[in-house]
Amino acid sequence: MHVRTRRIRTTVAALAAAAGVAAAAVPAAAATAPTSTTPRFLKPAELPPHPTSPWYAGPVTAGQPDPLPVCVGDALPSIATHRSYWTEYDTNAQQITVVERDVQRAKDFAALLRKDLAGCAKKLMQQDPDITATQKYYGRLNVEEGAHVYGLHTASAWGSSDIGLFSVGRDGRTVTVVRWGQMGNFQHAQVSDFKTTTVTAVNKLY
Repeated sequence: MHVRTRRIRTTVAALAAAAGVAAAAVPAAAATAPTSTTPRFLKPAELPPHPTSPWYAGPVTAGQPDPLPVCVGDALPSIATHRSYWTEYDTNAQQITVVERDVQRAKDFAALLRKDLAGCAKKLMQQDPDITATQKYYGRLNVEEGAHVYGLHTASAWGSSDIGLFSVGRDGRTVTVVRWGQMGNFQHAQVSDFKTTTVTAVNKLY
């Protein structure tokens, strides 16, 4: 199996058990972001509801997520903070927030993330011929300076099928990305619930 292909699938819809173990294993000395200077992050109950499991969350942590999320990972700076979420099954999520020095830098960063998301499916297929990727744009949400929602479906030559939802929102000089993923296709995407989650996330920034 190609290492790159495994990374793509892991970041779009990582197994919930692995995500839970990773979050639980964060040592006490990990670089947890100070709450006094960090925008508020989503609570587990504010994620799209899972039919048979509650959501769980790790700490808000300074730095880039590891592994980097598909589509938006290459653009994330070291000043990012992130939080991971998971259920008892195959569904997982992540919020990543960046506080820029000024509003113009935040506008530019949000535009870069949107550009990366708009070209993500094509880029994934160029990187790996075993992956077929399809994406959708679900529109702009009227919250603070706006948020935009995208969907990405990936299918592999060996039979996996994963669906991911992404959003990019901004409030002043703060930009946040929310990602939700699970096994499935566009029919399994909780778009309405994810939009609600995105509005909540952007409203909580500052």
